[in-house]
Amino acid sequence: MTGTVSQGEDEYRAAEQVKAKYGDRIVHVTYPDNFMQEQETTISLLTGLASDPDVKAIVVCQAVPGTAAAIDKIRETRDDIIFVVVVPHEDVKLMESKADIMFETDNLARGRTIVQLAKELGATHFLHYSFPRHMSMELLAQRRQIMEDTCKELGIEFVFVTAPDPMGPDGIPGAQKFILEDVPRQVAQYGKDICVFSTNCGMQEPLIKAALQEGAIFAEQCCPSPTHGYPNALGLDVGGIAGDMPKILAAIEETIVESGGSGRFATWPVPINMVFLRAGVELAIQAVEGEIQLTDEAAVKAALEAEAGVTMQLSKYSEDGNFWLAVMDSVIFGK
Repeated sequence: MTGTVSQGEDEYRAAEQVKAKYGDRIVHVTYPDNFMQEQETTISLLTGLASDPDVKAIVVCQAVPGTAAAIDKIRETRDDIIFVVVVPHEDVKLMESKADIMFETDNLARGRTIVQLAKELGATHFLHYSFPRHMSMELLAQRRQIMEDTCKELGIEFVFVTAPDPMGPDGIPGAQKFILEDVPRQVAQYGKDICVFSTNCGMQEPLIKAALQEGAIFAEQCCPSPTHGYPNALGLDVGGIAGDMPKILAAIEETIVESGGSGRFATWPVPINMVFLRAGVELAIQAVEGEIQLTDEAAVKAALEAEAGVTMQLSKYSEDGNFWLAVMDSVIFGK
């Protein structure tokens, strides 16, 4: 189960890829865009998948609210199903106790690395867009504090702006409109050496677009990826090179440099949520077929790096737990 294209294109496309690879062995459903108000729909979709006796594993990316309740409900009758959870939105410790294995970017480490990268790109100010729902999520709230602390250490002014929640009455379009209108205001107030960042997937495209137009800095998306926000923000049609990350990165770089953003925009070399989802599917299949145990750290690392095609810095949230965290080195466009 993934979001729709509008909520998270990378994970949707990754699901299409594994479906193309494995055919009828994969069932793909999407949770509703308005998932906060439609948690019962999410629960129903997941329990619906589990009602099929042929379904042996469920991969959820992103694990939006309702996932924990759905797992509890499914376990009542199907304790054999393997749950792979990617990007948990609910309490981390709660989700770790329910999932067989779980993946997320290392948000606490990124609290430092994103600000350090912003400094490298020339930032004197760091602008963090979010909203109360996201700031109630433990890891995102902790990361925000780490970002603020790191800004103080590096002599960068930290600016927090509350944006409209895309789950609110104006939806994703309202949140995107706010970003397009607010970035010019912030640049006018603080100058062009301001790095803009948002915790929300739907805001990445307008954030990149506005940052480039205003001459600001953009170090990293909420979910780092060459395809998250960049192609649409830059008006690039990457359909003919879909999945070819070196070519996509080259196309992005060419446009960024032509637009005067050289050395001020960056991302990770591969789409991290795609990596998590595809690796999660491979691990689930191997576990169902009895080839591996999901507690086998070497097998987990091998699956993640095989899908990424690059070295990853991997750690675990708790030493004896099943929640894997990842960080990668950045690609800086025009440098």
